[in-house]
Amino acid sequence: MKFVAYERSMQGTGASRRLRNSGKTPGIVYGGVDQQPQMVELDHNALWHALKKEAFHASILDMEFNGKESKVLLRDFQMHPYKQLVLHIDFQRVDAKTTLTRKVPVHYTGEDVSPAVKTDGCLINHIVNEIEISCLPADLPEAINIDLSGLKKGVSLNLADITLPKGVKAVTHGKKNPVLVSVVTPAAEEAPAADAAAGGAASAAPAADAKAKKK
Repeated sequence: MKFVAYERSMQGTGASRRLRNSGKTPGIVYGGVDQQPQMVELDHNALWHALKKEAFHASILDMEFNGKESKVLLRDFQMHPYKQLVLHIDFQRVDAKTTLTRKVPVHYTGEDVSPAVKTDGCLINHIVNEIEISCLPADLPEAINIDLSGLKKGVSLNLADITLPKGVKAVTHGKKNPVLVSVVTPAAEEAPAADAAAGGAASAAPAADAKAKKK
């Protein structure tokens, strides 16, 4: 995705307030080899619509600034507590040769045609909706796509069960093989078993009482 940033010369709370009142959003661009943080401003309406797109959060962005383009990532942004207003936004310059760590969304497909759902009527629980990964900027995916059409009853899907895009490694922070998706058996199937167990206990009680009276 591409966006346009403009140079911002004024600093301070008052200057930022005036900037917002004029339909602009203050921001800053960090990082880069031998480069200082750059104060920028963006058109608020364009930024507001960009933030609604998943790619703006999870992919390398082309920032046009003073007639030149550079690669950046969205680092952070602050929203007004109740107004539809972006108060401030931060970007991070990207070095093509430097490995970066980033959380990317997970897109699940095919669960409605899986044996677990279609045949056995199980419920699919998405435990993980984003995965932290490490890769070079050129290999950064917008999302991790996972096909659940092969899911079966009683089987969970773990990180080791999926194939990540080329050049991408998962960052698990010590968790060897986290569960991504679990298959849950419907409560209706568990109820008869529980009723049967309760019925067995109930029938056993009169028998025990009868034995006690004979003694």
